[in-house]
Amino acid sequence: MTALTRLRLKDFRNYETLALDLDGRHVCLFGANGAGKTNLLEAISQLGPGRGLRSAKLTELTRHGAPDGWTVSATLDDRRIGVGLETEGTGAKRVIRLDGAPAQAGDLADLVRIVWLTPAMDSIFRGGASDRRRFFDRQVMSHIPSHGQAAARYERAMRERNALLERGHVDPAWADAIETRMAEAGAELAINRASVLENLQAAVDARPEGYFPKGDLSLDGDAEAAAIRGEDFKTIFETLSETYRSMRRRDMAAGRTLSGPHRSDLTVIHRPTGMVAGDASTGQQKALLIGLILASAGALSRDDSGPAPLLLLDEAAAHLDADRRAALFEELDALPGQSWLTGTERFLFEAFGDRAQQIEVSAGGAHISD
Repeated sequence: MTALTRLRLKDFRNYETLALDLDGRHVCLFGANGAGKTNLLEAISQLGPGRGLRSAKLTELTRHGAPDGWTVSATLDDRRIGVGLETEGTGAKRVIRLDGAPAQAGDLADLVRIVWLTPAMDSIFRGGASDRRRFFDRQVMSHIPSHGQAAARYERAMRERNALLERGHVDPAWADAIETRMAEAGAELAINRASVLENLQAAVDARPEGYFPKGDLSLDGDAEAAAIRGEDFKTIFETLSETYRSMRRRDMAAGRTLSGPHRSDLTVIHRPTGMVAGDASTGQQKALLIGLILASAGALSRDDSGPAPLLLLDEAAAHLDADRRAALFEELDALPGQSWLTGTERFLFEAFGDRAQQIEVSAGGAHISD
């Protein structure tokens, strides 16, 4: 099993120091609200590429009153990973070390893949397209780490284009250059999304029937639709380039870019009822979301190009009855990656039995409570 066996924190959120030595089983964190359970999950999420499960700025992670930055170090399958924030004068930068040697963020993707579920994600089906797009892009990043870099390039180019549009007069040559960069990144985004959608749907279909219903997934976006049809990068790039060029006048009137992969949406159908997920009950949405996260982890587990994922499930069991909690633990235990779960009470994890370590979390501290 892919597992953390050692975790050390220094000046991270509410932890001045923390040392946990683990035996490789799943981990259940229990304790009062505000004790720091989610902070522990967030610390683990920093070991992978990206900004972590809260998308917080690096400086926001430093413990209040700490003089410098923070560090998170861990042992994962005999590899030593260290991530932290170093302050230099008025600046600050993220520092990564692998087995004691300096490394880059891209190196983390070869060692760590993380899938998480947080209470903030419960509203994705009821929220706007941007919520679902961010959720899906997070799954895509787990499968294709470079997706995050493509998204950043697209956003930078789009901000430049929008700045031109707001002036009310666009230099065609300047706009062409910016739109070329947008189209290149946008075509990459669309192809990545289409590929992961196919893999994720296959993983959904392969999951057992049970308490966490299956969903039918689709992407609402012209570029993604083209990628799903099998059109190649060049064709999608050229289509996007022409769209941006032909829609400049319309976009100038709006003051922003109205078409492109930044407007795409994920549609999920609750298969047992045939309803769009947003119209399902709160309980159905939660169960469907858990099923999607399990499917995403399952798809990654069958992908031989990288390690099995770690699962971080914040308060996932809190609103499940005993049978559904037991079913969740069975599915987690069938996956080849370690799961970390949080809850306010220890009894929530009884059905896990000796397959998980129980850790009690108190303000700024944690100890194994088997």
